[in-house]
Amino acid sequence: MAYVSVSDIKEALDLKLCAGERGVDRKIHKSDISRPGLEMAGYFTFYPADRVQLLGKTELSFFNLLEKEEKMDRMERLCSENTPVIIVSHGMKVPVELIESAEEKGIPVLETDVPTTRFSGMLTNYLEGRLAPMTTLHGVLVDVYGIGVLLTGKSGVGKSETALELVKRGHRLVADDLVEIREVAKNVLIGNAPNLIEHMLEIRGVGLIDMMNLFGASAVKSDKRITIVIDLELWDENKMYDRLGLDEKTMKIMDTEITKLVVPVRPGRNLSVIIEVAAMDYRMKRLGINAAEEFSNRLNNAIGHAQDELDGEGKDE
Repeated sequence: MAYVSVSDIKEALDLKLCAGERGVDRKIHKSDISRPGLEMAGYFTFYPADRVQLLGKTELSFFNLLEKEEKMDRMERLCSENTPVIIVSHGMKVPVELIESAEEKGIPVLETDVPTTRFSGMLTNYLEGRLAPMTTLHGVLVDVYGIGVLLTGKSGVGKSETALELVKRGHRLVADDLVEIREVAKNVLIGNAPNLIEHMLEIRGVGLIDMMNLFGASAVKSDKRITIVIDLELWDENKMYDRLGLDEKTMKIMDTEITKLVVPVRPGRNLSVIIEVAAMDYRMKRLGINAAEEFSNRLNNAIGHAQDELDGEGKDE
């Protein structure tokens, strides 16, 4: 089961630790955030203890109106065994009662100066990205003209060499050999490289290449939305390949359907240029310009015009 540790969000969002240091390794399994307003009033019947607890100006302003005994009671109940972390936002002063209860139970308390609503959005985006369903695929992910292109195919077909040529032409490498893919929203797949091989490209006969050091920071990208899949396969003389592009194929990755093209590989074909054109053509189709459909319409019109002429000649006879 995917999780994020408290120390992960502390570093990622630049938060300050106020209490409960021994609990920084606690795991967060849900992207939902709780703002315990009713809990500050004493209603804990449906308290979602397993979520990140976010205390902002509203919650703490009400909390400060309570009696001392009530304050201690609220914070002791807020710091349950299942509570992963409590975050105080908007630069509000962390209550002494919260620090005491957190230290006693080992619940980490973090604080930030960011306004509550804005921070809630930042934290939700971060957690949803990290906790999204994930899978891995063998392939190469490149950013071509802003389009995330996932190159697939059998080992040795030339995926990495094609990616190298694309980088030399000004495009960016995201991942080589193994691509981690997260479904962060409906029909939205984000791909990245595992930390171990980030920025690395394998070329048979040469070995591993550090693309960032070799070509500069502009040659790599940490992650990219996958928009199109291009499957490279060795040319088969007995197979009929799509020559017009009217039949759009798709590939299902988790619950998302991605447009898929099959490009045959044989000596003499410039794959990098073909992939550039495929990326540009995909963008044009999304803008409503489809060359294949336009050709089909022209052909149908020409056939219809020729048929009308034949019918007219038949009537004259």
